[in-house]
Amino acid sequence: MAELGPAELVLTAAVARRHYLHRQSKVEIAEELGISRFKVARMLDAAREMGLVRIEIVRQGTLDLDASARLQEEFGLRHAMVVDVHDRDAAALRHELGEAAAHLLQDVVTPRDVLGLPWSRTVHAVVGALESLPPVEVVQLTGAIVLPDFDSSAVDIVRRASRLADGTSRVFYAPFVLDDAASAEALRRQPPVAEGLARASSVTIAVVGIGGWAPGESTIHDLLGAEERDALAQAGVVGELAGIFFDRQGRVCRPAVTARLITIGEADLRRIREVIAVVSGAAKQDAVRAALRGGLVHSLVTDAELARTLLDHS
Repeated sequence: MAELGPAELVLTAAVARRHYLHRQSKVEIAEELGISRFKVARMLDAAREMGLVRIEIVRQGTLDLDASARLQEEFGLRHAMVVDVHDRDAAALRHELGEAAAHLLQDVVTPRDVLGLPWSRTVHAVVGALESLPPVEVVQLTGAIVLPDFDSSAVDIVRRASRLADGTSRVFYAPFVLDDAASAEALRRQPPVAEGLARASSVTIAVVGIGGWAPGESTIHDLLGAEERDALAQAGVVGELAGIFFDRQGRVCRPAVTARLITIGEADLRRIREVIAVVSGAAKQDAVRAALRGGLVHSLVTDAELARTLLDHS
């Protein structure tokens, strides 16, 4: 673009002010300034190209709207929310993500839906931040994991959500991970567990966490022995979602340890119309990208660090 003289620069700035600040149309500006509307259009383009005009999507509280919109567009997501907070404490960040995801859930759930919830620290934070829900059925999707520093079970999560919805709940008492496949199979045959897992086929919206296959990035990873963890990594596993393992391409893997888990299967997950993943930390970028690539999740609530990493390497 040829360099503009001072007079042309001032005229370009005047055109930009009238259009962007005073919301005048190109035709109105052309008539007032005595120039053609085509020249007005060229000047508006030039103002943006030269940096005279900058269009910025500003943050609303902790919600980074620009990053959210870019993430949604880049990965074809139904919904995307990027939370930008300075406090990197895991519990504080989980609380902020839970607040954002709770608002999203309250926006998208209707009385016609069936809400599915697995055991997860993150899902616990989402349900803890919920203020209300339409009258829906809430279904437990996995067994529970008992941790010394975390006092909540899958049943607790589902029943709290159900109370808020003034609806029904489908729960069962079972651990997430058992010591052997035979014990897990016997538990799955018990009527409350069998009926609870079968009800997962009716779920239309689910909230899940995503675990990366590395120490500290997945509760299931950390519960398994070193030999099992290494075997799954060598098999190509990069992450898990409600105990469903997947590789870098987002393809679901079925390692032997799957037989020891009390959780839904791939078919049930694929039937869910909208799976909302709530996840943070750049260390989980490979797992999140794989889950998106494989179509395992449809919406994402995440922190600014992970969002930047996903966008920078997309």
